[in-house]
Formats: sequence, structure tokens, C-alpha cells
Amino acid sequence: MAVVRKNILTAPAARDAYIEGVRRLKREDSTLKTTAFGIPGPPAPVRTYDLFVIWHFKAMMAPVPPTGDSNNRNAAHRGPVFLPWHRFMLNLLEAHLQRVLNDSSFGLPYWDWSTDGSLPAPETALIWKPDFMGGQGNPVSDGPFAFNAGDANSFRVRLEVGPSVKLRQTDRGLRRSFASDSPTLPNALDVGAAYNTLPVAFGDPDLATYDFAPWLFNSRGFRSRLEGFTGTGLHNQVHRWIGGDMAPASSPNDPVFFLHHANVDRLWEGWMNRHGRTYLPTMSESAELLGHRIDDPLISPLGAGVTPRKTLDNTALFTYDVVP
Repeated sequence: MAVVRKNILTAPAARDAYIEGVRRLKREDSTLKTTAFGIPGPPAPVRTYDLFVIWHFKAMMAPVPPTGDSNNRNAAHRGPVFLPWHRFMLNLLEAHLQRVLNDSSFGLPYWDWSTDGSLPAPETALIWKPDFMGGQGNPVSDGPFAFNAGDANSFRVRLEVGPSVKLRQTDRGLRRSFASDSPTLPNALDVGAAYNTLPVAFGDPDLATYDFAPWLFNSRGFRSRLEGFTGTGLHNQVHRWIGGDMAPASSPNDPVFFLHHANVDRLWEGWMNRHGRTYLPTMSESAELLGHRIDDPLISPLGAGVTPRKTLDNTALFTYDVVP
């Protein structure tokens, strides 16, 4: 039976379960060591939660094609695979949360940041209160992910991106710095614009197509609009506004990452409800796009590989309480 992913602001049971599940995964030993991933320093246990930090970082640093530039297109971003890759990641995290919570009915909650983007001061939004995700700081000092150096069970960042843009070991608290690189969050009008498929005189008909050649970060189409490289920002703008640990390639260090991406996934689901469960590019494109074509295995060091095609209809696994 499909689980229901609910708005974390209106589903306290889902909120509490998510917080507890993240804490458990953050303490759980994955049985792997940092040396297995080429992370410098003495061998240290990698917690299950931190596997997702490693996975995201490695995908973000992997250029597509391999001889290219990861800042132009990589294995999880700046190209068509952005939405399928992150859906696969969410599905795997959700399965791990269900396991540690011993609750097969648990659905990963989402954070509808467009509501908070309409506030005069988004930093005052409910999501940042102590009984939700806590606020900003270096380190964050309130809420369930506050840091206490003397408490081994408090939420700790153990892997971070160093000056050489490589993962390194650390032991510190979570960091957030609101409005550090963007003055506000996207709002409901921004989301509405991303769904706009009116004729040319009134809007951008290319948004009715998922993506376009040359399949780069700023190619025309819905994917680039939602990822935030064209239009008003959306996904990218949220990362920039939160700042701190949400800014670098190790952004899953902040549990808000998964609430944010669940909302991005929800917006993609809404787009597919309007335009069909379609994806581009097809397999007729050059092998230089390996990992981004519809039947290419997603590049991932975690879990069994899937393809973009297999992520297009996951309604047997999950639904959303509200789809825009």
C-alpha cells in the first residue's frame, strides 16, 4: 500500500516520526568506514544517515560526460536527471526511516516553502520553531538538531566539504545562515509561474516540455525552471536562502534538505499530472549523456540502481496529501 507524504506543518505525527527517524539513522553504524569512500584521516564509522551526504557529494562531483565539467552537468544536477535522481534518493531514505521506526506506513513529510516565501520575514515561519526544525546559527542552538558538544547523542555534522572541494571528517554542530545568499524564499506566485503553459503571448510554452537539448543546466523546459537555473530560482533559491550546511555539495547534512526535496518532488508530481509521465532525453541521444537518458542506470554508490523511467510513476510507493 502506498504511503502518504504529508505537509510537515500540518502533520505533527509525521513531523515527530521524521525527527526521531533521522536521529536514529544518525546514530546507526552503517558498518562502512570513511576509508571506503576515500575520505582522509583515520578510519571512522560512517553512520547510515551520513551515507546520504556522501552519495549526494559524489554525484555532484561526477561530471557528465566524465571528461566534462561538473559545474555544467553532473550525475545528479544541472541536467534532466535532477528530478529522477533525487526521487530515488528520497525513496531510499524513506525506506530506511520506515525500517528504523518499524513503521511501514511512514511517509516522508515535505515542507511547502512557497507558503513561507510569502511572509514578510520567512525566518519567523513555523518550520524554524524549536518543536520543528529549529532555527539558524553556527551552530544551530535550538530544536531537535541543536548541538551540544558534551552530548554524544546530539546531532553532529561528521563530514563536510573542505577547501579542496573534497569531503573531510569533522565533529561540529549544524549550521544555518538565513538570507545569506538570497533575500527570501520562493513564493506561491513563483511556483505558479513554473506551471505556466499558456501560449507564447501569455507565457512560456516550453514549460510543457520536460527538458530540451543540449540538456544543460539552463536548457529550456520545466526541469531547469524547477531546479532553479531559469525563472525565479525555486529549488536553488531555497538552498541559498537557508545557507550554512544547505549551501555546499554536502547539503544533506541538514535534515531540512529532505523536506525541501520532498516538496520539489511534489511539484514535479503535479507537473506530471498535468502533462503526463514523460521524460527526455531518450536513448537515441549520445552516450556522452550516460546517466541522464531515460533508461540509463542512475549513478549511485548506494542501493540498487534504477533508471529515470522507473521513477516516473511511483504511485504504488507513495502519494502526496496535496498535489498542486
